[in-house]
Amino acid sequence: MSVFFFLLFLSLNLGFQSQSISSASTIRRLLQNQTTNTTTTCPLDFESLRRRIQSSNRPNLDVATRCHYVLQGIRLVQSEYLRSTGNFVPPLDSADACWNSYQTLVNDFVSGFDIRKTCGFQTSWIAEGCMNITTRREFESNVSSTALNNVAVACNQSLENSSPCASCTTTLSSLQATYLAGNSIGNVSDCTAYPLIYAAAVNQFGPADSGTAKCLFSLESIQIKPSNKNRKTIIAVAVVSISFLILFLGLSGLWYFRRKRLELLKKRRISRRESELASGLESINSSTTLVNYTFDQIKTATKKFSRDNIIGKGGYGNVYKGILPDNTEIAVKRFKNCSVSGDAIFAHEVQVIASVRHVNLVALRGYCTATTPMEGHQRILVTDLVKNGSLHDHLFGTTKNNLSWPIRQKIALGTARGLLYLHQGAQPAIIHRDIKASNILLDEAFEPKVADFGLAKFTPEGMTHLSTRVAGTMGYVAPEYALYGQLTERSDVYSFGVVFLELLSGKKALMAVEDGQNMLITDWAWSLVRDGRALDVIEDGMSDLGNAEVMEKYVLIAVLCSHPQLYARPTMDQVVKMFDTDLAVPSIPDRPIPIIANIDDIERSVGSSGSISGNLSGSGGFHCYYVQDEDDH
Repeated sequence: MSVFFFLLFLSLNLGFQSQSISSASTIRRLLQNQTTNTTTTCPLDFESLRRRIQSSNRPNLDVATRCHYVLQGIRLVQSEYLRSTGNFVPPLDSADACWNSYQTLVNDFVSGFDIRKTCGFQTSWIAEGCMNITTRREFESNVSSTALNNVAVACNQSLENSSPCASCTTTLSSLQATYLAGNSIGNVSDCTAYPLIYAAAVNQFGPADSGTAKCLFSLESIQIKPSNKNRKTIIAVAVVSISFLILFLGLSGLWYFRRKRLELLKKRRISRRESELASGLESINSSTTLVNYTFDQIKTATKKFSRDNIIGKGGYGNVYKGILPDNTEIAVKRFKNCSVSGDAIFAHEVQVIASVRHVNLVALRGYCTATTPMEGHQRILVTDLVKNGSLHDHLFGTTKNNLSWPIRQKIALGTARGLLYLHQGAQPAIIHRDIKASNILLDEAFEPKVADFGLAKFTPEGMTHLSTRVAGTMGYVAPEYALYGQLTERSDVYSFGVVFLELLSGKKALMAVEDGQNMLITDWAWSLVRDGRALDVIEDGMSDLGNAEVMEKYVLIAVLCSHPQLYARPTMDQVVKMFDTDLAVPSIPDRPIPIIANIDDIERSVGSSGSISGNLSGSGGFHCYYVQDEDDH
């Protein structure tokens, strides 16, 4: 107790002015010095300030301006201290250590600059604050909640731009004038600085943020000249950085101009293709009754391409069911991943389908081309809706339908007539290239209609072959086309033979056999025919079976059409005549040994005479004439 009265007496006789610090604060700090060990280290962290000094590139300023930046730097560090500890100022007994830490920082950049002596700072000022407020809790208890909320709204954001900065500083000025009117002249963190220190501490980006430091502490960059010992290093780094910058700008400029040039070429190419597409479609429109539908009409008809309206899927995209305003039902084939580069293919399919009209071919009603901000490029074909699905659905789908023999006869004959029209009725002749069960559609009366002409090719007059890129579906592609790219009308005949065998047997083109391997349905059917068991190809349980001789004839036609050697296959004209008349099926030449043949098949093939009953009448043989297809280069 005697110590307390002695210190109280001492404080009263010292006559400290109220402007520097309150007596109660002095007593508390003196008691702290008497009851605790002397603090030898500074709790303030000057590293954030060091980073800002190192980012400076401006020349030296006069002493007064330099001292101003030193003062603002202390306040930034105090704001970091408040943010981490909740205290505005460090303990009084750490004041000298804090000045020494600050001086060490300054010495790394400026030689012979004593910040306390030159700027007139007293040692205790770094640990003295405003109105005896030392903690964040004390500050907030002295300020109304409304004022604190205003600070949060105005200052707790990025202060990089002038507008939010002005709003924040105006709010802080009002707070200082209303709640911090005390006098603390001389202190580093006086009453005018407290709102700034507090606002920077509660800002979500922190005091060291460039926007916060610039707005609240005027520290856009701290102009302290580096010392001589660092100058050479900085110059070297600057030279290297500038060299890399020049190199980077040069390469960037080269890349930019090259990209612009490529974009210009691409735009010209796209413009040319669009012009060609528009010209092609215009010529088609002038010679046909095709309807150029708008994209909105198609969206309305398909209920915005509803999943419930999907009736088919493929690598090209989806097929949707649609209903036009006059209640006409349509099928909408929408290509996916469209781009202008695909316009030529689209125009080709429109041209092919628009040029053919036959009861056994899908009829094209119209098309749609559009580019929208949301959907991008759109390429759409509109055909009549064939309501009974595809042959694949009836043979292998989830709702497999046991087709009767008369219906299968009807499907085989109609498909053959459709292909015959493509090969001989259309001018120029058309090779479909993708005949398969899923591309044979059936109407309500099970009348077949050949669909999907996306891979079709025109045959130039007088040419026997096309040499082209291989396309189609595995199991349906003719061997000479798959191996050598040699495309003829008899390539379609082979595919028709495979589909015909599927129709007769109910088995898929690629049949699973032992050891996880696949066997071609053509090899399987041939082995039965060779052994005199042609009727075993017919699917078990088929209703309304026909005459055995007729069924055997159909099996022989299918095996002949799917013969691996091109010369052995009949034309579609010959196939239709065999269906419609009593014309006998020509003898079927022997076949090459299958790759997966067993030893019995090999021995039988070696011992065979070469054919079942002779040679194919009317065969023109295999002529190796090549016509280069320009579209495939």
